[in-house]
Amino acid sequence: MRTAEEITRRSAIAEYHLVGEPPRADLQSLVQLAATLCGVSKAVINIIDDRFQHQVAAIGMEPASCTREDSMCARVFERPGHVTVRDARVDERFADNPFVTGEIADVRFYASSPLVTPAGIAIGTLCVFDEDPKDLNPETSDALKILAHQVVDVLELRRITAELGTSNEQLAQFAGQVSHDLRNPLMAVSGFLELASDSPEMVNAPEAAKSLARAESAADRMARMITDLLHFARVGGAQPRMVDIDLEELVRTVLEDLDSSIRETGAGIVVDARLDVVGDRTLLGAVIQNLVANALKFSSAEGKTPQIGITAMEISSGWRISVDDDGPGVPISERERVFALMERAVGDEIAGLGIGLSTCRRIVQAHGGSMGIEDSALGGASVWLVLPRGTNPATAR
Repeated sequence: MRTAEEITRRSAIAEYHLVGEPPRADLQSLVQLAATLCGVSKAVINIIDDRFQHQVAAIGMEPASCTREDSMCARVFERPGHVTVRDARVDERFADNPFVTGEIADVRFYASSPLVTPAGIAIGTLCVFDEDPKDLNPETSDALKILAHQVVDVLELRRITAELGTSNEQLAQFAGQVSHDLRNPLMAVSGFLELASDSPEMVNAPEAAKSLARAESAADRMARMITDLLHFARVGGAQPRMVDIDLEELVRTVLEDLDSSIRETGAGIVVDARLDVVGDRTLLGAVIQNLVANALKFSSAEGKTPQIGITAMEISSGWRISVDDDGPGVPISERERVFALMERAVGDEIAGLGIGLSTCRRIVQAHGGSMGIEDSALGGASVWLVLPRGTNPATAR
């Protein structure tokens, strides 16, 4: 079973749309420059997932793929850093590698620098190698590191450009997004007011006062959400307001806003989120609210009492939050499409605008993070997001 790190890496790789595509001219130019600077015959950009190494641009050879077991870069990839090896035959990490022994190639000199996304996720390497042993002087070695950063900058520019291409459509639908995100706080207000009104002639005055106070709190959160979501959408995705967040307390607030739906469905919800994270409290609250509301909706549509798990853990690149359910799940072929604006899963007859996941991914990406869907141990879908540790999105790219 793939680890959380591997799932996060695969999602980050998928956002760049590199694997299986023809080599891009801008990436080809960068590997040509790397080979020229280092005075070698071959240079490649490797993208490394949990199973394979994919050469997405190459000079001196045809781009190809190999298993991680055969990859030289995968030997140093788990602890990403700049690596220079004069003669791979005498390096214990590579001496038995098929790229060195002659089974695949006869590599002697090897150098690589990691490709690390703004969210701190290592997705591959910029690698140069040659059939003859050699050394790199410090200036050339530093230049290879700089070129690796340039590769990531090119990938980010392409990704952001693609996103901007759809920003007008996203802004045109923003009124729908706001109404979608505010539906649950409004339901909470109505529910708490109904509880208060059901106290005959305020006989149970303390309980009525408590319900009214909770309604007022939900209304205040709704007002903040309107302000913050409008601020976020005004320029197609403004920068989040980064603060320290008690995640468990934020989840409790979200569940309070969803109280009516939770009671109506009889859902069982388990929370394991004792973490402090950094992010925009209102925007991340809207994300978690959408994910839990979706889990309630799709699980209850199966005619069962929903079982939902909300978990959070620390990983090397930051924090991973997931919402699991026991609903119908999302087929692998649909897991990217459902993040598109107004898209809904195949066979989804449940009422809704289908815009929640699109909004959620935009918010998570504005934090410098990533988001995806996997199978849940509960039997349905596991929708997860990763937030980078201490990354300021204003300077991340």
